[in-house]
Amino acid sequence: QVQLVESGGGLVQPGGSLRLSCAASGSIFSDYAFHWYRQPPGNQRERVALISSSGSTNYADSVKGRFAISRDNAKNTVYLQMTNLKPEDTAVYYCKQRMSGVDYWGKGTLVTVSS
Repeated sequence: QVQLVESGGGLVQPGGSLRLSCAASGSIFSDYAFHWYRQPPGNQRERVALISSSGSTNYADSVKGRFAISRDNAKNTVYLQMTNLKPEDTAVYYCKQRMSGVDYWGKGTLVTVSS
């Protein structure tokens, strides 16, 4: 059974940085792409970044140049390094994996960007 556990969220000032982690289990980690999504308060969930099994990456326009997704196949962990954070980055951040046509989600980690 696939399990995804996000961590690393918290309160940060504008311009600050955070690194989120997503620990995955229940599948052959290196075979799969992983996604980071976020859901701001009162808004719909949106995709932030993805990393393929080969390490190719893709980002939403709103985070290009500020966020970086990476993976460590030895640790079964996906990361989201976030820099130059803005108040509009405030959201619950989720990790997602699709396997056999099913989307698996973690419970999320809250990032609050505020002075």
